[in-house]
Amino acid sequence: MQNGLFHPAFLLLLPAFLVFWCGTCFLDSLIIGWRRMAKRFASNAGPVGEMRSANAFPYTVYWRGWAHYSWIVRLTAASDGLYLSVIAPFRPGHPPLRIPWNEIVFGRARFLFRSYVELRLGNEDKIPLRISERMAGKLGILERVPA
Repeated sequence: MQNGLFHPAFLLLLPAFLVFWCGTCFLDSLIIGWRRMAKRFASNAGPVGEMRSANAFPYTVYWRGWAHYSWIVRLTAASDGLYLSVIAPFRPGHPPLRIPWNEIVFGRARFLFRSYVELRLGNEDKIPLRISERMAGKLGILERVPA
C-alpha cells in the first residue's frame, strides 16, 4: 500500500489525460473550421454597443450542421457583430471570435422535425451554424432572418 494521497501512476495519467484532452479539442477545432475562422475573426476585444447574450446552456447549437456544440458555446449579439466563445474546458483550439454582421448570411433550416435559424459565417467560408429559434430570439436576430 502506498503512503500519501495519490498513487504514483496518477501522476503520469493526469498529464497524459490533459495532453489527450487538449489535442482532441484542438483537432475538433480544425475539423469543424473554427481554426480557419479564427484566422480572420479571432478577437479578444469585448462586444461594442447594445448586446444580448445566450449562454451555452440550454440552447441547441450545431456547427457545420453535425458538430453538436450545445452546452459549450456562448453567443453574444452586439452592435458590431456576433461574438462566439467556448467554455473553458473546451477552449484549446477555440479562440473567441467576432464575426461582423456583413459576414453573416441568415436563413432557416429544418432538421428532424425542428426549425432552426441558420447562420452562414464568413463570406469566404460560409460555415453553417444552426441555432434554435429560441436562441435566435434571445439574441435578437430573428428580425434578420428572411421569412
